[in-house]
Amino acid sequence: MNDGDVVVIGGTAGLGLGVARHYAEAGRRVVVTGRDPERSAKTAAELGDRVLGLGFDLAEPESIAAALAGVGRVDRLVLAGMLRDQNLVRDYDIAGALELVTQKLVGYTEVVHTLADRLHDDSSILIFGGLAKERPYPGSATVTTVNHGVDGLVRAMSFELKPIRVNALHPGIIGDSPFWSGKTEALEAVKARAATGRWGTMADIVDAAVFLLENRSVAGTELRVDGGWSLPW
Repeated sequence: MNDGDVVVIGGTAGLGLGVARHYAEAGRRVVVTGRDPERSAKTAAELGDRVLGLGFDLAEPESIAAALAGVGRVDRLVLAGMLRDQNLVRDYDIAGALELVTQKLVGYTEVVHTLADRLHDDSSILIFGGLAKERPYPGSATVTTVNHGVDGLVRAMSFELKPIRVNALHPGIIGDSPFWSGKTEALEAVKARAATGRWGTMADIVDAAVFLLENRSVAGTELRVDGGWSLPW
């Protein structure tokens, strides 16, 4: 029986919060993190008395070890913290690009490095990417590159950390997320293109995340959950 924590980096909002809520409602001990310590503490309180909230910025990787010092044995580690970025190559924002690359590649890796001695053979790690890696948009150069880098992290960590399982989840357009609220025309275009004839939901992504975290035969996988929206037609 699992007796360690479920740690959700970026667990105060969006998909990370959805995963954290799933495990909290299942009675697991959960740690949620975000950049704002007060927001993390508030989120933890709302999720239940077995949830701890911690604050640190993935883009400041030197701060991560101290912030996670009180975390014990880890059964499940979810790396879901993200920045939205629109950074055109012809009008390149170096500072924004460096923040995103540091957060999602160096920061994610430093979290795993910090918690490595608290993981065990039956632990699993899930890294969130995104489908800008398959379908770039204007200004997505850094996002597209970093999300390909997530797949690289999965391969490298799967090799170095085995038998700990490491997987990536690349969500498509999530129609019921706050980001897409009111963007009816764009969502209808997504639905028309998708093989399923519908856009994805938060529940779809949480279901996929839990599958990747819990299925003991899934390792080194990069899973797209987009209803076929990214297929080349």
